[in-house]
Amino acid sequence: METTFTDYADGSLACEAYVAHDPSIRGPRPAVMVFHTWAGQDDFARAKAEHLARLGYLGIAVDMYGKGLRPQGHDACAAAMTPFVKDRALLLRRASAAWNFARHHPLADAHRLGAIGFCFGGMCVLDIARAGLAGLECVVSFHGLLGAPEGVPAGARPMHARVLVCHGWNDPFAKPADFNAFAAEMSAAGADWTALAFGQRGHAFMNQGAADPANGMRFCEVAERRSLAAMADFLDASLRSAPRASIGACAVPA
Repeated sequence: METTFTDYADGSLACEAYVAHDPSIRGPRPAVMVFHTWAGQDDFARAKAEHLARLGYLGIAVDMYGKGLRPQGHDACAAAMTPFVKDRALLLRRASAAWNFARHHPLADAHRLGAIGFCFGGMCVLDIARAGLAGLECVVSFHGLLGAPEGVPAGARPMHARVLVCHGWNDPFAKPADFNAFAAEMSAAGADWTALAFGQRGHAFMNQGAADPANGMRFCEVAERRSLAAMADFLDASLRSAPRASIGACAVPA
């Protein structure tokens, strides 16, 4: 595996991607972006880019905060994330800069792009799916924030990208009512969407450092393993398989 840090930009703001690939694979291959948690691009996000490279993708851990901004501690992480939660246009612009970097990478197939995201990053990948960015075939949200941007009616535009949501049913940041609203939004948009919900699980079940059950956050090895398996199958079907059938083609005959 080869890994590099590579600069890109959102306007005048310098950002830094961590790119991982298998050099034994020749030519362009599907690229999958990794959108980080509220802690910024860290070892966790970079490890996921490397995991994707081992699966044969171009793994790109993106940078939503800007080069060198890696907040430490609850208050600093909240301060870094909050502007994007409050201003979803800012979030989409910054995420679109990462998408633009990914699709122009010399090892990327610009027509076969995917994205995965964790917590805050889950909200990011859902928003780029909502935006219909070119070449984006699929997104995976792991214990992500599910709410749509305010002022955007459910089903306002058809959604091309496939969506997989891996969700802890007891997540205090995405409660059952939020999940139901998300399901209604996806259905109204005609999305090809799948949800894997883990009962008795809360937020951050993919993060081995999560150990705050009082606030609904705890790592779960079983949920992590099942989520990664679902992701691998989903990415393979979305980025490597033959052109997909429409949702209507899956209807049960009368």
